Amino acid sequence: MRKILSIVLTGAMVLSLAACGSKADNKTTDTDAGSSVTSVSENETSETEVPETIALTNRNGAGETVEVEFPYNPKRLAVMDLGAMDILDNIGYGDWIVGVSKGSSIDYLQGYVNDDSLLNLGNVKEADMEAVMESDPDVIFIGGRMSAIYEELVKIAPVYMVYTDTEKGVVESTEMNAKNIAALFGVEDKVDALVNDYNDRIDALKTFAEGKTAIVGMVNAGGFGLLGNDGRCSIIGNEIGFENVGVDADIDTSAHGNEASFEFVLDKNSDYIFAMDRDAAIGTNGAQLAAEVLDNELINQTEAAKNGNVVVLEHSNVWYTAEGGITALGIMLSDLENALLK
Repeated sequence: MRKILSIVLTGAMVLSLAACGSKADNKTTDTDAGSSVTSVSENETSETEVPETIALTNRNGAGETVEVEFPYNPKRLAVMDLGAMDILDNIGYGDWIVGVSKGSSIDYLQGYVNDDSLLNLGNVKEADMEAVMESDPDVIFIGGRMSAIYEELVKIAPVYMVYTDTEKGVVESTEMNAKNIAALFGVEDKVDALVNDYNDRIDALKTFAEGKTAIVGMVNAGGFGLLGNDGRCSIIGNEIGFENVGVDADIDTSAHGNEASFEFVLDKNSDYIFAMDRDAAIGTNGAQLAAEVLDNELINQTEAAKNGNVVVLEHSNVWYTAEGGITALGIMLSDLENALLK
């Protein structure tokens, strides 16, 4: 059994959970949940009546809701999404993984990324199709970055796409995906045990955020892109409840945010400024850090800066590349707790 590197997180974020058969010795798996997923439960899968397949509602490469038939209790898993890898590790099915997208810097998944016995399926943006076919998977797991090759992948095996439903929000979508994936093995109850502890943490953050405004953005190549409540970091405005004054609710946010001037940020003068550091997240050589970019004459005139409320998300790599995982969600909440609930 492979060992997953433990995460050392500041403050009171760590809650160790022992997941049966998991590759991780110590996991941060606090989460909240609330969606209902139609699936096969353990009570319905006795030794004499185990289904051969299970149908799950998912999305295809065009973003359309589709019903997909998967083999029940699949044995060979090709994983090209970090959120899916996170979920499989938490519910104890990491040993079923036969190939992964490599190159990730996420600490708690390095046991998979660095395992030479697992086929290298490319990275989270580009697949090595020959390696995917060689892995002979029963199920392929992808994220939105792979949506363009969805139709090619389904020719190899059924595809489960991990995605965030903007109407449900990050927390409920994480539970939805986790329960769907767990349903493939009839272990949905494991998800409940992993995610129930998120409720109190989110409630405490919501209480803190009540009545407060924020601008949420991504620092990239020295610029600042505004993020709305429809994509990355949307948990800050949706579940946590800061009033996001940076982007009109009717305008979709682009993948890297809608570029804004620092004059605009000063004009909005929000109580808080939250920033994801994309360059740090992807390891851009020689890039200026987000904290340095935001330490300028205009930003320093904002009430947020004057009150020490400019927050660069500590684990930007998790926010940027691993959203959708159970451990990832616990880390994201911890970043907010460490910055706000001092």
